[in-house]
Amino acid sequence: MNIRKIENNIIGETYYAVEHPSGLKILVLPKKDYKTNYALFGTKFGSADSRFVTADGKTVTLPDGTAHFLEHKLFESEEKDAFEKFALTGARANAYTSFDRTCYLFSCSQNFHENLTSLIDFVSEPYFTAQTIQKEQGIIGQEIKMYRDNPGWQAMMELFGALYHHCAVNTDIAGSVESIATITEQQLYAVYEGFYVPSNMVLCVCGDVEVQNIIDICDAHIRYADRQSATPAPLAEPPEIKETRVCREMPVSIPVYAFGYKEDCSGLKSLKERVETIILNQILIGTMSPLYEQLLQEGLIGEDFSSEYFCGRDYAAILFTGTGEHGEAIKQRFEAEVARVRRDGIDRELFDCVIKELYGTMIKGFNSVEDIASELMESEMGGYGLFDEWELYQTLTAEDIEACLDSKYDTHRAAIALIVPPQKG
Repeated sequence: MNIRKIENNIIGETYYAVEHPSGLKILVLPKKDYKTNYALFGTKFGSADSRFVTADGKTVTLPDGTAHFLEHKLFESEEKDAFEKFALTGARANAYTSFDRTCYLFSCSQNFHENLTSLIDFVSEPYFTAQTIQKEQGIIGQEIKMYRDNPGWQAMMELFGALYHHCAVNTDIAGSVESIATITEQQLYAVYEGFYVPSNMVLCVCGDVEVQNIIDICDAHIRYADRQSATPAPLAEPPEIKETRVCREMPVSIPVYAFGYKEDCSGLKSLKERVETIILNQILIGTMSPLYEQLLQEGLIGEDFSSEYFCGRDYAAILFTGTGEHGEAIKQRFEAEVARVRRDGIDRELFDCVIKELYGTMIKGFNSVEDIASELMESEMGGYGLFDEWELYQTLTAEDIEACLDSKYDTHRAAIALIVPPQKG
């Protein structure tokens, strides 16, 4: 068993990366005397993995929403719902599915070893029957309808639908009522056997814990799978966008908008490009930027305006969201600012301020066991180390950011989605 100790002496943090004999990657950052412990158990399988190739070369196409449906179903067993087990020990459990992963988690202030055992056991013991699947279809159907009424989420999904032709990020993570109605126990077991194997999974823990104790629990409860993990089979996505503008009516009092810029992506974006893009967003239209201040004073944006570098396996886009009637005007002003900064260069004083703010936010995150465990998972899924981002902030220059700007915000691959109130009459 390979155990690596990874230290950052300047911020005074150490974590351990364990290559378990089962193939599982275990990441642990001890926080002595912290009252809360937090654990995440994740697999590299999400809603965008709607097609995959099995170990014997067979291509399988899944109904939309299968990854999210499987997340729900794993909490059930023949004996007792996993939520009930965690509640008996005072722990809080949850799970989430994103486009490229599914994670199961708990936090607790006591009974950590018992709770970690429960987490590993329920994720490792699938139980699917036609009867329980039918019951879950009704429950998730209600969740899908709830998201249909969320204008912010609908604006984002409309934007993805405009940016992408085939990539499954243009489909709601939960699927549709119609698609989940076709999910079978055979499909769930096929996904589980293909992707819920230790070599495709990561366990991240932060709190007042001992690494060896966690290894011992994994030794006793992680199942050893000799089968090969299945391989996602993404559809070929053309470089151009599908539509430039989408407008949809919903019963809202204030319009919602989302606009974004599609990028080429095969595999995963490097951490350097991710960090540079985040810095760029802040320089161009972050809270310390001249443009943000102008738009705020003019009443065009509010504090809910935000940006994101949305990227995962085989997809990447720069996204902006907010509320109000001026989404298209904000997009135009933003693109004019991009052109100005390309011409005039980046303000060095603003660059320094943005770097300090982002660096401070990152350091502050090391006070939260939840943030640390989440960052451990994010870094492992993203192919980099927990401290690598910190090191980038020490070395990146304004010239690096200007070079990155040359390949960003392609207006020919931009789209905007608007959610507006129904037209009167």
